[in-house]
Amino acid sequence: MTRWLFAPVPKARIAAFRTLVYLFIPLDLVFFSAWIKSHGNLPGNLYQPLVVGRLLHLPTPTHLIVNTIYYALIPLSLLAATGRAHRLLGWTVFALYFEWMIIAMSYGKIDHDRYALLVALAVLPTAGRARHGDETPTEAGGFALRATQIAVICTYFLASIAKLRYGGLAWLTGATLTRSFIRRGTLLAQWLLKIPGFTTVSQFGIVGFELFSPIVFFVKPRTRYLIIAGFYLFHVLTFSLITISFIPHQIAMAGFLPLEKVTPITWLRRRRAGRNGQTAPTEAAMADPAATAEA
Repeated sequence: MTRWLFAPVPKARIAAFRTLVYLFIPLDLVFFSAWIKSHGNLPGNLYQPLVVGRLLHLPTPTHLIVNTIYYALIPLSLLAATGRAHRLLGWTVFALYFEWMIIAMSYGKIDHDRYALLVALAVLPTAGRARHGDETPTEAGGFALRATQIAVICTYFLASIAKLRYGGLAWLTGATLTRSFIRRGTLLAQWLLKIPGFTTVSQFGIVGFELFSPIVFFVKPRTRYLIIAGFYLFHVLTFSLITISFIPHQIAMAGFLPLEKVTPITWLRRRRAGRNGQTAPTEAAMADPAATAEA
């Protein structure tokens, strides 16, 4: 079990994942969760903190608190994306975003699309230093990715348990998707409603896919990538039918992918070195300071 949890991954994968996650935070605040900012203008008696908010005695959101978190998170996330001061900046971003989520979900609506992203923010500061292009294996980074992967799959698996627990068989055989399609469905959803039995079959398919999502940990890498591609396709279809976006979850799901193979930063370094008439260091050289100095 320990070998599985701490299976080493290239440091370049951690660097790429770290950059992706931290660059997403400003986009999330500005575009995807900008509605949270309005909670600072709500009456304090509407704030019903989550259990963790009560345990930590977090303050009632005010205009000052919400705006301070908002305007602090954006520059700090951009700095954290560089990989510098990964512990200090990482823990700070996690703490601020954690409070941002408490503020978001303490007014009667609780989403589950940000759980895996929050776990990723919690474990990335423990992953150690990582540089783009560095193929040196790291167990600490492996654990950070594994924890994020487990959170991703728990989001699916526990969602199916909740459906069966609170909706029972009626969630599978009833008009669950039909109501969603009528209430907020796109033109494509309205067209699919005309197909007899489509929504019922889809409901069985959704619960089945979520229940068996842990299989992703027990298959070969090539099959795993195909399954992850299926997960992404599922969210694309969900958005195209009922415009529900799971983008934060999909960002965290990138922890399953070999991100070190996508190397725009390494490419930019080599291009800049070429313009300066220098020989760009190889990936192996970047992993070895002595070789870097020689290059």
